[in-house]
Amino acid sequence: MASHTEAHAEHEHASVATYGKIALILTIITIAEVSAYYIPAWETSSIYVPSMLTMSAFKFFLVVAYYMHLKYEHKLFKALFSGPLAIAGLTLIGLLFLFSKLVIRLGLLT
Repeated sequence: MASHTEAHAEHEHASVATYGKIALILTIITIAEVSAYYIPAWETSSIYVPSMLTMSAFKFFLVVAYYMHLKYEHKLFKALFSGPLAIAGLTLIGLLFLFSKLVIRLGLLT
């Protein structure tokens, strides 16, 4: 049977420097998201909604992977979290298309 120390050695968490880098990346992405709202050319362009969704999804991934330690958990927990998340994400995108919020921004309907 593995000792307590050996069990923790398998699941080594990120260092303080890694958390600082992740925090810096999250700050830069948040600044880009907020500034996008104040740039009229970007806000009215067809890439506004997809870019905001992409940046938000990337930030979500970083928070879940590092700050919630999902990156270091067993594969079962990753699957139990990722499966419903994918279903929820696809449902939200489908609803955006259904109610024409995403289609209009992409320029598919004129």
